[in-house]
Amino acid sequence: MITWWTPHLHAVLGGIVVAIGVFVMWEQAATAWALIIAAVATTFLWWQGRSIGAVWAWTTLGLGIESMTWPIVTMIRMRTGGSQPTEAQMETILNAVLFGLFTSVFWITFAFGLFKRLRERNAPPTPLPGTEPVAARSKKKRPRR
Repeated sequence: MITWWTPHLHAVLGGIVVAIGVFVMWEQAATAWALIIAAVATTFLWWQGRSIGAVWAWTTLGLGIESMTWPIVTMIRMRTGGSQPTEAQMETILNAVLFGLFTSVFWITFAFGLFKRLRERNAPPTPLPGTEPVAARSKKKRPRR
């Protein structure tokens, strides 16, 4: 039995997952930033999440976007140092690009699969082959006698 609060509980859990992703990916981001992101993500998921599937579709899409921005921000951080990046910094950039690309493709693909499943579940049923909808049958011309 699904109650009215179940999608909201999953919205809170999804917000926590996105905040943990920020905390892990952004090299131990400040706790205040992680809490702010958790609050914003939870609010968005609470608003958009009509069902549990919708909440997790949006959560995984958020993780994919977060993973995509990770290498970009890493490169910007290295360039703000002013000089050419060191070997260790180049290694950090390479790791961020490889893992960021892999994880972003994974999470975005997973999210689109969930959105497709939701769209198919909410679509009107298609008629079986060889059957006609009631509206189409009523519009046919009947032979005159």
